[in-house]
Amino acid sequence: MHMLVIEDEPALSLILKYHLELEGHQVEVAADGKTGLAKASEAGFDMVLLDLNLPGCDGTEILSALRLAAASTPTIVLSARSSLEDRLRCFDLGADDYMAKPFALRELSVRIKAISRRAQALPEPVLRCADLELNRVQRSVVRGGRRIELSAREYALVEYLIQHKGRCVPRTTLLRHVWNMPEQSGTNVVEVYVNYLRRKVDQGFGRPLIHTVRGEGYVIRELNSTRSAEDSGDSVPDVRWRGAAGRRVYPSAAECIA
Repeated sequence: MHMLVIEDEPALSLILKYHLELEGHQVEVAADGKTGLAKASEAGFDMVLLDLNLPGCDGTEILSALRLAAASTPTIVLSARSSLEDRLRCFDLGADDYMAKPFALRELSVRIKAISRRAQALPEPVLRCADLELNRVQRSVVRGGRRIELSAREYALVEYLIQHKGRCVPRTTLLRHVWNMPEQSGTNVVEVYVNYLRRKVDQGFGRPLIHTVRGEGYVIRELNSTRSAEDSGDSVPDVRWRGAAGRRVYPSAAECIA
């Protein structure tokens, strides 16, 4: 998971980062409340570990601001405050769990896994990025009140990007999760479908949401950004796979529009 640790004690934040990265997570750290709130609000994190006694902005203010903004990122409070009132207040504000310091790292790992399982079992029915809204129940996509017709593959692509909004998704990850293809496949199908998606989701609207991170992948985000030539989506390349000798091998029409 992509995790955010908001903790002002350097030793503890370092220990948490080291421990979580050993377990395979990608971890970012914020050392004060204002930075933590900005990161949690703008980037697509899968989970937040939140201290309460923070310089600049109290942890309860961060929790309240996230829930008021309808952010449903699972949040575990890690705090030296151990009173029942503090615990109840955090749960009322939308915390998913609360651990009093000091705590065992093994127990934290178990709680993270438990919350992650619950979050995966109950997916959000509606995903949003700026004025773009994806309804998983109706399988519909709307931007600025205008319904956008997508193929099944285009829908799966924009759904995965919105699930991870605010952070770059590598092309290899999209191949694996959207097309169920091996990462080393010599195809540009991802680029083709991103162009299809841009023409439907971005063209005719005030600002682009889908952006290219050169040499890395793609990101959907709410912030304005100037596109590069690669990012413009003015031309749609041919979908192709390369054979063993570098020969172009074209897929069937069904494979292209699936």
